[in-house]
Amino acid sequence: MSSNKGAFTEDKVALLIGSFIFLLALFRMADIDLLGWVVRTGMWVDNPFDAWKPAAKSIGLAGWQSALVTWLALTAVLSFGVKLMNGNVGKFAVSFTVVFFIAFICYMLGANAYIAADPTKLGEGKNLINIPWSMGLSTEAGLIIALLAGIIISNFAPGLADSLRDACRPELFVKIAIVIMGAELGVKAADAAGFAGHIIFRGLCAIVEAYLLYWAVVYYVARKYFKFSKEWAAPLASGISICGVSASIATGAAIRARPIVPIMVSSLVVVFTCIEMLILPFIAQYFLTSEPMVAGGWMGLAVKSDGGAIASGQITESLILAKAAATMGVQWEPKWIVMVTTTVKIFIDIFIGIWALVLAWIWSSKFDKTGGERTMGWADVWARFPRFVLGYLATFLILLFICLPSDDPVRSKQMADFGKSLSGTINGFRVIFFLLTFFTIGMVSNFRKLMEEGIGRLAVVYVVCLFGFIIWVGLFISWAFFHGMTPPVVAG
Repeated sequence: MSSNKGAFTEDKVALLIGSFIFLLALFRMADIDLLGWVVRTGMWVDNPFDAWKPAAKSIGLAGWQSALVTWLALTAVLSFGVKLMNGNVGKFAVSFTVVFFIAFICYMLGANAYIAADPTKLGEGKNLINIPWSMGLSTEAGLIIALLAGIIISNFAPGLADSLRDACRPELFVKIAIVIMGAELGVKAADAAGFAGHIIFRGLCAIVEAYLLYWAVVYYVARKYFKFSKEWAAPLASGISICGVSASIATGAAIRARPIVPIMVSSLVVVFTCIEMLILPFIAQYFLTSEPMVAGGWMGLAVKSDGGAIASGQITESLILAKAAATMGVQWEPKWIVMVTTTVKIFIDIFIGIWALVLAWIWSSKFDKTGGERTMGWADVWARFPRFVLGYLATFLILLFICLPSDDPVRSKQMADFGKSLSGTINGFRVIFFLLTFFTIGMVSNFRKLMEEGIGRLAVVYVVCLFGFIIWVGLFISWAFFHGMTPPVVAG
């Protein structure tokens, strides 16, 4: 059995790979396109393979060629990351190939015009799609199909799911996506810097408010009414109320819980993330179309895993933008709703390290003094700090400052054009990593196995707290801080 000593964590690998992609994208400033080969999936009507196109038309690749190049490049880069984590590179590469193409087929199916097309763009004429009807779900419907496909495989073909386990790394995929998504959001923020500042400030306030309520109530319920020990109640409270897998693992480490504790809680988080992803975006579309930023904040506060929250924000944005265009006649700019979700979630991730430090100090000084009386310090905060958050902040701030309007109109236009070009390329990678996140979340959600492990009583606590308290308090807090805010309207 190989040792993991000196191995990179998923956080560090996500930071490394996301930063690498971002740095390659920056070559666009010198009119050098190093990433134009990445495949992008658009809508199609008759031929499914019409959906695949390279990000840059000038690259000279057919859609299927772009898909193959993308698969080869991502397999190589991610295999390097797996090597840094002391994983089995050979098994990962084989498994990833299967995962990649199944996920891409799912996304391609969701990109069919009858499923994805904006109903306001149907008809005969230039720039219109000549079909009689559409569900109007946008191409993001492919993410839902990928999630469902993963759940079906995991629960009805567990042998296949186990054989692909080496490539099922949803937290790694979503953290890479978040790092590179910072660049997209930085470009958006530069276009409306004051508006973005309001989002960030309100997101921070919302998180402080939520922390003061969520954790204490869940911990109290688990201890008082379900008689869980402190060892179980603390990771459960963090997993349900804060940030799912990352928080439960950090909390388990901070209080020196047995490994089975955060593993069981993390399994629950994955299961309920799937349920929330399939339900909450559609509830948000139905009730919150006129309050899009509230909907975005709600996804960040209610859905507990990084991947599930950001992906739910993306689906919510797609559903709300389509409905707003069809029923309200307003075309809001994309990315702002998901920016609220991401901002809220990022503040949650930042706070995990601080919260883990607080719990580690409490446990070492009050409940478990077997490790001695060592004083906890900033080194412990840094040890638990999610590294990929640094990548998100860096890419966001770099693009924000590059693309901020200046007194020189020529330079401002050049930087704006550069930002739009870079965003188009980065968006291709973001969609791919989100797609892999959705599919692999489904792949690790074996409901039968979790029940066999005796997860039932934990699930009852999760249901009571999540659906009885957290979701609705999260909605209230999001409403309190984001009520009345809407994204900028598309120019022209």
